[in-house]
Amino acid sequence: MQLQQAQTPGSAVSKKLFVSYAQSADEVKQAQRLRYRVFAEEMGARLPGGEAGLDRDIYDPFCEHLLVRDGDTGEVVGTYRILPPDRAKKIGGLYSASEFDLTRLLHLSPGMVEVGRSCIHPDYRTGAAISLLWSGLAKYMLSHGYEYLMGCASVSMADGGHAAASLYNNLRVDNMSPIEWRVFPRCALPLDKLTRESSVSAPLPPLLKGYLQAGAYICGDPAWDPDFNTADFLVLLPMSKVNRRYARHFLGAAA
Repeated sequence: MQLQQAQTPGSAVSKKLFVSYAQSADEVKQAQRLRYRVFAEEMGARLPGGEAGLDRDIYDPFCEHLLVRDGDTGEVVGTYRILPPDRAKKIGGLYSASEFDLTRLLHLSPGMVEVGRSCIHPDYRTGAAISLLWSGLAKYMLSHGYEYLMGCASVSMADGGHAAASLYNNLRVDNMSPIEWRVFPRCALPLDKLTRESSVSAPLPPLLKGYLQAGAYICGDPAWDPDFNTADFLVLLPMSKVNRRYARHFLGAAA
C-alpha cells in the first residue's frame, strides 16, 4: 500500500521516493538488510547473531515496518519500525524497557506506540526520505487513534560520550517531560564524569532534532547502549502537543 510520494529534484539518485508498509517477509528482510548496512557496517554496532547481513531481533515479527523506496530501482532506502500496543502486549513488553525503567509510562500503554530502528541509506540523506517516514508515522498514529509516540533517539558515543552529555545538559533546560513521565536508564551515561572532562558543542542528530521540533519531550537521563555504542534519549510525543506546522506538513489536509 503506497502512502505518499516525494520528488527529489537535482538529486544524484532517483527523483522519486515513496513510502509504504512491508507486506511480506521478503520486504521485512529488505528493511533488515538496510539496517545492517547502516548500524553494523557504517556505525560499527555489534548485532545479535542470525542470518548474515541482516539486523533482526525478536520484536521484528510483531512490528509494522515502514519502507521508503527508490521509485526507479525499487530499493529500500529508508525504514522505521512500529510496535503498536496490542502487539507489544503479545510479545510481553517494549524494546525500550531493556534500556529504561518505564514504570511511569505504563499507564499510557493502551494508547502508546513504540517506534525505532530508524535509518536512511547514506545516498538518500537529503531530507526527502526522513520526511516520508515522518509522514507515514503521523498518518499511522492518526488513522489508528493512538495518543502517544515513544522511542529512543540515539547519539553517537564515538568520542566517548562527551558530545552526548553536552547535548543532554543543553536540552534538559527546555525539553524535559513532566516529572510523572520520567524514565530511568538501566545503564546510565556517566554525565557528571563526562561533563567535567569535556564540554563539547555538538549539532543535534536529525532524528532527535525532528522529535523535538515536532513537540516531543525527553523523559530522563540518557542510557548507554553498549551494542550500538550510542547514548539513547527516551522521547515521548503526545499527539495533542504536535507542533501545528509539523502537523500541516506531514498530514496535509488531514491535520
